[in-house]
Amino acid sequence: MERFPFTLPQLEPGWVWLTGAGPGDPGLLTIEAFNGICQADVLVHDALISEEVLSLAPSSCEIFYAGKRGGKPSPKQLDISARLIKFAHAGKKIVRLKGGDPFVFGRGSEEALALVEAGIPFRVIPGISAGIGGLSHVGIPLTHRETNSAVTFVTGHGASGDIPDGLDWAALAKGSPVLVIYMALKHIAEIRSRLLNAGRMPNEPVAIVSKATLRDERVLETTLENCVNDLTENKIDPPAIVVVGDVVYLRDGLDWVGALSGRILCVDPLKTRVSRNVG
Repeated sequence: MERFPFTLPQLEPGWVWLTGAGPGDPGLLTIEAFNGICQADVLVHDALISEEVLSLAPSSCEIFYAGKRGGKPSPKQLDISARLIKFAHAGKKIVRLKGGDPFVFGRGSEEALALVEAGIPFRVIPGISAGIGGLSHVGIPLTHRETNSAVTFVTGHGASGDIPDGLDWAALAKGSPVLVIYMALKHIAEIRSRLLNAGRMPNEPVAIVSKATLRDERVLETTLENCVNDLTENKIDPPAIVVVGDVVYLRDGLDWVGALSGRILCVDPLKTRVSRNVG
């Protein structure tokens, strides 16, 4: 790591680095994440970490899978935390690698508190959350002066597997011009109904971004009214981010990935889309 004109921290024995791996593309790892992975004795990773990222670890590094996937057998959170503590007590240098940012719908804070209780020193390495970086990658900005000055991040899948208790969907529908919904595909029909019942318009634009930033990334542009049927017909698989709001229209002008394949970008996407919808 001597190529950088600044000093990077050393991963010390007995420490755990809770590390965000970003939305998927290895190139979107932070320098700090790369630095930690290259020093690890033990790497404990989530389901969405690519083989390209795992291959950055030293050949001597022990790699353990600790992924959670909806509807499939998964390690219990207490067991994951206990494993981190065990490795730390053994004097290992541990990287706990989590997709996106470890503190955004990633249970990183639960693991950190378990380390605090056990007296284990730790560092948090932030990562690019898929709800920000993944949408930016496909040409959907989360804010734009002509559409919105606020955005709300929501999880569509709670700890119980159901839509999270305590979410006021009516307030979200009325108060937030743009909604970014993580882990929403399982309950997309119910989420759509709640938003429509709270007053969101049926023709409001929706984008569903699957496997953001990866080679098999897919983007489905639809509407709130049609999103369930379109999702089924297009066979979009998780992991996916759902974004609801007029910022989706901006993809007509900002889809830089599509432009590489010949897509003609629109100079004024908001005006064009609105005129088309009205007509």
